[in-house]
Amino acid sequence: MDVELNLTLVTFGGFAELHKYRYLYFVVISTLYILILCFNSTIVFLIWTHKNLHEPMYIFIAALLINSVLYSMIIYPKLLSDVLSEKQTISYPLCLFQGFLYYTSGGSEFLLLAAMAYDRYVSICKPLQYPVIMNRITIYVCLILAWLIPAFETSVLGVLYSNVKLCSFTLTGIFCNNSLYKLQCVPSVAISIYGMVTLINIALLPLLFILFTYIRIIRISYHCCREVRKKAVKTCLPHLLVLINFSCFIFLDIIIVRLDSDLSKTIRLTLTFQSILFHPLLNPIIYGLKMNEIFKHIKILLSNKTNQEAGHAEGSGGNRAGPEVSCDASGGNELSQEAGHDTSDGNKLSQEAGLDGHDAQLETRKAAGRGEAEQDELELMTVWHPQDQTRQDQTLKLDQAKARL
Repeated sequence: MDVELNLTLVTFGGFAELHKYRYLYFVVISTLYILILCFNSTIVFLIWTHKNLHEPMYIFIAALLINSVLYSMIIYPKLLSDVLSEKQTISYPLCLFQGFLYYTSGGSEFLLLAAMAYDRYVSICKPLQYPVIMNRITIYVCLILAWLIPAFETSVLGVLYSNVKLCSFTLTGIFCNNSLYKLQCVPSVAISIYGMVTLINIALLPLLFILFTYIRIIRISYHCCREVRKKAVKTCLPHLLVLINFSCFIFLDIIIVRLDSDLSKTIRLTLTFQSILFHPLLNPIIYGLKMNEIFKHIKILLSNKTNQEAGHAEGSGGNRAGPEVSCDASGGNELSQEAGHDTSDGNKLSQEAGLDGHDAQLETRKAAGRGEAEQDELELMTVWHPQDQTRQDQTLKLDQAKARL
């Protein structure tokens, strides 16, 4: 059982004085991990929610930042648990899986940068054909290939490593990378050759393609107007910075393994931290500061948060001033009550005067009623008097006619 357990466990021996600086390591690594998740997720969220950023260039940036998050998730959780553990161990199959994910994300980074360089080349050198060439199908194909090609090639490498015989079980690093070849009893020629082919396919060829496209962009923009040159610099400079940054970290990863015996543990650990800690953190900073549209949305987001915090502060200040205002209001209510007692006496006097006025109004209404009645009688008399007169005249005429007969 002990032999089988030793054959399946690998120990990380790259930490320098871990027992002394354990909590310092944990605070630094956890802080940087949180910053990486927050910075990358914020820019991805801005690109996702704003329709004016739904362009090929920003879609590739979002994919690159998602790849940085995956890159950090491959290393950081295990690294944090190892810092707090007494033994920094991992099973050999899980170590192969971690190395597979690590180099898959690294190869995807190069291929995504190559896709971004091609997008900039078409945008600047063939602007009229840009909507036709960089359509949705082209974007989806580039994204799928950027993740599938490295995954396929590194999976073959993982299968080759799983069949080798191990004679050592201690890695000189703090995570599983290409230092795994030092665990073999006899170095495998097939693994070495295939590893070189994989490195050329997922790193060197994309790098040469990126250099070719940017040389073409520089040549064409040099013969164009000043505005085209400014556009080329604004859009290409962030990609070049990220490319140089990532290439340096990959170069460090290779150098650390090759010069393992010539470096002290402290220097090796410092270089490893630089490659795994600062690279995922620099990508969102570069794109957030150098890309004008993204930087504009970041400022709007920060200003909205500042306004909300100021609104909450003003609301809490108003609530504190509320009791003082209520006290003043209660004092005003007491004064109004005292004034109300004084006005009540005046109201009583006005009510008594109102009663006398009411009696006078009743008498005038009665007099008016009598006058209206007399007027109605006169109207009736004027209405019926002509009829009565005509009837009398008719009777007189009849009497005179009878007398003549």
